[in-house]
Amino acid sequence: MSNLDPQAPLVLDIRELSRRPGAQRKLQLSVPAPTDLGTDVFGVPEGSALDLRIRLESVVEGVLASGVARVPLVGECVRCLEPIEQALDVDFQELYAYPESGVEDDEASRLEGDLLDLEPVIRDAVVLALPFQPVCMDDCPGLCQICGARLADDPDHRHEAQMDPRWAALAGLAVDDSDDEGRGPSDDPR
Repeated sequence: MSNLDPQAPLVLDIRELSRRPGAQRKLQLSVPAPTDLGTDVFGVPEGSALDLRIRLESVVEGVLASGVARVPLVGECVRCLEPIEQALDVDFQELYAYPESGVEDDEASRLEGDLLDLEPVIRDAVVLALPFQPVCMDDCPGLCQICGARLADDPDHRHEAQMDPRWAALAGLAVDDSDDEGRGPSDDPR
């Protein structure tokens, strides 16, 4: 008995391939993206179209699923907080072993009856391909530390030199060097 929902968008029926090594089937699908596909900073919007090119091949141990997923990504630049939208192509490949096959790996994906679930494989491929710190452009200068202005919009952005507040109390103690001109070491009033 299978726990998979055969109506789920990323669950595929492999009945026509089952137990016939060498048989293969190619599919092109556009399915809605599952929830939480990505990270907090960058990811695939829930329900957006995932375009999949899939090849299913029957092998002795089970069914080999391989292909490419094209996913839309949205997020923010970590330097300037501008929105980022782009597409990402990720390759995936997974062997779905028959329940009684000799594949001993506990982590191996298993067929459930005549069904296989691509969601975990696609999720792993997409999340691992995401940049750790996405940027709008490779040389994004970020934001001004003083006023928060986006530096890419105004490359000549400047502020007057500001004194570090930790040193502000010492500003009044500045020595006027003009009084010391003409004095030598022997002229020291001490």
